[in-house]
Amino acid sequence: MNALEESLSSSADRTGTASGSAPGVPAARTDAPKLGLASSAAARGVGKLLKMFGSPPFEFVLWNGERIVPEGVKPIARVTLREPGVLLGLLRNPGVRFGDGYSDGRIEIEGDLVRFMEEVYRGSTRAEKQKTLLGFMGKLWNRPRVNTLAGSKDNIHHHYDIGNDFYALWLGRTMAYTCAYYPTAAATLDEAQDAKMHHVCRKLRLRAGERVVEAGFGWGRLAVHMARHYGVKVRAFNISKEQVAFARAYAKSEGLDSQIEYVEDDYRNISGSYDAFVSVGMLEHVGVENYRQLGKVAHEVLGGNGRGLIHTIGRNYPAQLHPWIEQRIFPGACPPALSEMTQIFEPWNLSVLDVENLRLHYAHTLMDWLTLFETNVERVRSMFDEKFVRMWRLYLAGSAAAFTTGTLQLFQVLFATAENNNVPMTRDHLSQPMA
Repeated sequence: MNALEESLSSSADRTGTASGSAPGVPAARTDAPKLGLASSAAARGVGKLLKMFGSPPFEFVLWNGERIVPEGVKPIARVTLREPGVLLGLLRNPGVRFGDGYSDGRIEIEGDLVRFMEEVYRGSTRAEKQKTLLGFMGKLWNRPRVNTLAGSKDNIHHHYDIGNDFYALWLGRTMAYTCAYYPTAAATLDEAQDAKMHHVCRKLRLRAGERVVEAGFGWGRLAVHMARHYGVKVRAFNISKEQVAFARAYAKSEGLDSQIEYVEDDYRNISGSYDAFVSVGMLEHVGVENYRQLGKVAHEVLGGNGRGLIHTIGRNYPAQLHPWIEQRIFPGACPPALSEMTQIFEPWNLSVLDVENLRLHYAHTLMDWLTLFETNVERVRSMFDEKFVRMWRLYLAGSAAAFTTGTLQLFQVLFATAENNNVPMTRDHLSQPMA
């Protein structure tokens, strides 16, 4: 512990650390001086924190009313730290402690939360390039959970089995929890989700009577869409108990249960023979160490004219997911770089036909989700509590910022068996009228 940390730790001991709701903090005193970054131990700590993130234009208000303002630039947000221990935690492990502090109410953000998080992500990118000791230690402290058969089930349960009623409040009519596709700027969330499903089906060139296997199906709407609009038979695999029950009930209510079989099982246990393989929003949960096995499954179930599509959050280079999201929201998640995705295809001689990046479509999707979440925030609060509301608000806003800043990407990768010559010569089929 260095001298700065000792001073902050001593101050935290004197102030006390709240174990429940955070104590009230006085509004920034109008008579408090605008402190330079060397006026006190706390101010120096804030200066160190800002430097770690490339000096973003934030104003800080400390637990004692002190204000630290950026020099020569108008702040875009005010950050209030309610106790010394918060600052100490941010200096030691900002990747996790910021999200925890915000969720607990010990950190307050005044201003546009998405814009604030955009500045955080830009600063984090600069910090990563500097390869600081803190960044190295952060990787050691924040290693993601594994995706074994048992581990994957636990990880999925943590996120997806917290209640269908909760997700129904903000996912829209389709209950699709993946990136939508906005054919026009005026498209609604529901229209964009329908367009995304058609986009996937057109890429796969689905034909009536074909057999499709889906690895990971969420609440099951893509399978329903494929069966209803393209006349295919679908066998879909998922390990979320609540999602499987929901999907089965919905398919039956739509009279499509004879065309769709929802299987509560892991993708590693897929068997049979199919014309097409599709996975939308599952690869993030697979883990790079399991990509070769996923490719083996696709290779073994596809026939000579088989083709497949994988839709996944990704990155421009290999890196871990933001540690707070991985630990608190999406345990075991790891968005891949395209270079890592080749481990799915190369060992099994699967040919990549097309790669599309829908990054800005996902930013748009997340902003629509955040709007619906805020519209229904009182119902969310009644279902859970204030900490849950703040945690998910930060998750949605931070995710939107990750896509607008290019921290995250959204890849759709179309592939086929190597011997398949029944592939389109152009992309004209993607603009045909919807089936």
